[in-house]
Amino acid sequence: MTEDRSKPAAWTVANKVFTVNKKSGNIETKESFGNYQLHLEWRVPANITGKGQGRGNSGLFLASIGKGDAGYELQILDSYKNDTYTNGQAASIYKQFVPLANPTRKPGEWNSYDVIWTAPTFNEDKTVKTPARVTVLFNGVLVQDNTTLLGPTQYIGAPAYRQAHGPAPIKLQSHGDPSEPLSFRNIWIRNL
Repeated sequence: MTEDRSKPAAWTVANKVFTVNKKSGNIETKESFGNYQLHLEWRVPANITGKGQGRGNSGLFLASIGKGDAGYELQILDSYKNDTYTNGQAASIYKQFVPLANPTRKPGEWNSYDVIWTAPTFNEDKTVKTPARVTVLFNGVLVQDNTTLLGPTQYIGAPAYRQAHGPAPIKLQSHGDPSEPLSFRNIWIRNL
């Protein structure tokens, strides 16, 4: 679904692969999730152009807590021989935590994320009871090891838990960079 739940997702689907439609915006699950295990495969096209954050940029929002880029983002980016800031490369918790390694495959090849997400919990007064945590294997390599998040993603400023929430949809980002769009396949999830 698009973030506007009255409209279906308008990304391109063919040959068991779906590709970002940058004009149609982000897509997210109909269902909301608390703690879960997720597998996702993604690929930047072999003919990718651009550099830095303008090269194969997308994001996996582990919990979408609003429109646009509101939520907790695991970065998706072509980080194969592509320099950018360290906490903005593939498998970073965007603008918070650098991945422990960079096993990104070259453009045109499939990458995989295996994620264990532990959702944050909140007290009755809406203060944080337990912060969110995430473990990520990137192409089979441990890159986030039970990392405790400082709050949802903040593009500018320090992350912090500013709103209490429960289970949330999972979102894939349609980033506005000018490079060719990414594709996804073999996505599955199970509640924990």
